[in-house]
Amino acid sequence: MRGGVVGMGGVAEGTLLWQPSEAQRSASRLAQYMRWLRERRGLAFESYDELWRWSVTDLEGFWSSVWEFFEVRAHAPYRRVLAERTMPGARWFEGARLNYAEHALRRRDDHPAVVAWSESGPLGTLTYAELARQVAAAAAGLRRLGVRRGDRVVAYAPNIPQTLVALLATASLGAIWSSCSPEFGIRSVVDRFQQIEPKVLLAVDGYRYNGTPYPRLAAVAEIQRHLPSLSATVVIPYLEPRPDTSALRDAVRWEQLMDAAGGGGAAGASLSFEPVPFDHPLWVLYSSGTTGLPKAIVHGHGGILLEHLKAIALHLDLSQADRFFWFTTTGWMMWNFLVSGLLLGMTVLLYDGSPAYPDMGALWRFAEATRMTYFGTSAPYIQACMKAGIEPGRACDLSALRGVGSTGAPLPPEGFDWVYRQVKADLLLGSVSGGTDLCTAVVGSCPLLPVHAGEIQCRMLGARVEAYDEAGRPLVGQVGELVITEPMPSMPLFLWNDGPGMARYRATYFETYPGVWRHGDWIKITPRGSCVIYGRSDSTLNRGGVRMGTSEFYRVVEEMPEVVDSLVVDTGQLGREGQLLLFVVLRPGVILDEVLQARIRQRLRTELSPRHVPDAIFAVPEVPRTLNAKKMEVPVRRILMGVPPEQAVSRDAMRNPEALRPFVELAQRLLQAG
Repeated sequence: MRGGVVGMGGVAEGTLLWQPSEAQRSASRLAQYMRWLRERRGLAFESYDELWRWSVTDLEGFWSSVWEFFEVRAHAPYRRVLAERTMPGARWFEGARLNYAEHALRRRDDHPAVVAWSESGPLGTLTYAELARQVAAAAAGLRRLGVRRGDRVVAYAPNIPQTLVALLATASLGAIWSSCSPEFGIRSVVDRFQQIEPKVLLAVDGYRYNGTPYPRLAAVAEIQRHLPSLSATVVIPYLEPRPDTSALRDAVRWEQLMDAAGGGGAAGASLSFEPVPFDHPLWVLYSSGTTGLPKAIVHGHGGILLEHLKAIALHLDLSQADRFFWFTTTGWMMWNFLVSGLLLGMTVLLYDGSPAYPDMGALWRFAEATRMTYFGTSAPYIQACMKAGIEPGRACDLSALRGVGSTGAPLPPEGFDWVYRQVKADLLLGSVSGGTDLCTAVVGSCPLLPVHAGEIQCRMLGARVEAYDEAGRPLVGQVGELVITEPMPSMPLFLWNDGPGMARYRATYFETYPGVWRHGDWIKITPRGSCVIYGRSDSTLNRGGVRMGTSEFYRVVEEMPEVVDSLVVDTGQLGREGQLLLFVVLRPGVILDEVLQARIRQRLRTELSPRHVPDAIFAVPEVPRTLNAKKMEVPVRRILMGVPPEQAVSRDAMRNPEALRPFVELAQRLLQAG
């Protein structure tokens, strides 16, 4: 029996679009888990809401059930599930010793583990047995380069099998992984990697995007110069079969690394896993605020293991028979989430390149060719497909597809409607929201619940999400700050180099509501338990799912001799990417002509990323600032979004109230333009 499409005549928020059949509900991984709870724990729940409330109340019972249900392997047992139920400072599964990579490689047969494509076509397939052999060889190579438990290995590499092999090899040693996409500019990479002092850098010689090759070895040499801690740089040939590495110091070719096991290559290396504590660092991700360097967020082996098992199996409804895809780069946490599909023994699909090359149908043809069962992407991509007028369900055979995921920005109701009309009528559409900080979603999909246009189905198991008003009171049916009021195992262990007392960690997440995690999004929780996200409540920029701090813009732009000051604003909202607007204060006598605008754009493209090139650049007399000299990004954004100036900002709190005038005038012009 198929799930049915209901109410397709309108796309107002809350319109019912799909609901699972009884057969679909019963066959879901979540229903299996609920039956297991009844049989093993004597716990019976009649609804998802009941299950969720138990999961965020009995934290020890819930997370221990995840451990047992997914048969986590530990080299030493845990003494207690949760020693400290505080935030920050919760201590999970003390005494347990395990390894994330060991779980990703539990399967060792000829089932496809990885299927990889690029713009040019198939890159190849690795079975689980082949993947294990390659990880063993890479781990042996890293050991030869001196990598030991706790050392950092970083990658400047795209979404290709070699990057995944290197991640698993690093984790198997108890070393710590971090990665950036090769489209990131030098400054962005150095600002991230320099903080963690890596021992080994892996880098491609270049990459292709939109059909154009981009050599990167010159950038790699410059990155090397800023990373004195490096003992070796491993070069992965991607543009050329034998790239010239003479400009690099201590360069090792990928094939040399993989032949490090005494000349035997992959066949001569044995695979082993370093047992580490539950909270041993696994990887470092980066999330930018409005000041300072990007935050270097450290996640642990055990927390990520449990969270990703729960999220991918129970909420996305995936198992070892599935073919799991998310369009992502290695600079976004969704890459880490995607490769965790290996934890469940499924096939992970990797794609490197532009989603619009040679046209907007590229990824849908990839879905057809790989018999994809889950298609993960972003809200802006879905909207771009809508604007392009494509009809994937008509043009491609998507009969294997069971689910579509959307993240990176809120998906508006018409985006939901388009998926059900133009992709497939019977599938689980999961609009999900979470972030780099937790490396997961906290509100997302549920195979037991219906899908309503513009709404996220549920708060996810183990995530006690609430909407708070300014006084810290819970709201239902009203927009408030997204907060998490109970600890989760995948919350960051710490921020790298945070110092004693975890001052930056506390200030980032717990300053607004002491003891409660403030996530930085606006959220509405409906009376039926679904959620609507309204975008960031801070001024962090989110372009195509890649978050970038405004401070990174300012360091690049304000180093130009012509620029005295600057302000950047993203007008995106409700899943609409909007415009990225840059305002510059120029030195006397300098004119913002086309030549200077082109130089600014090129500098941002090179130093940051192509996603963060502004749509428009304006010259202004001065940047609005608070009394303590902070740039007023959020108030300016609100004004440009149409909020009356008197509601957007208190002029009494400003150092230079007259500085608002150009922004108010621009807002009026934008409003008149429609």
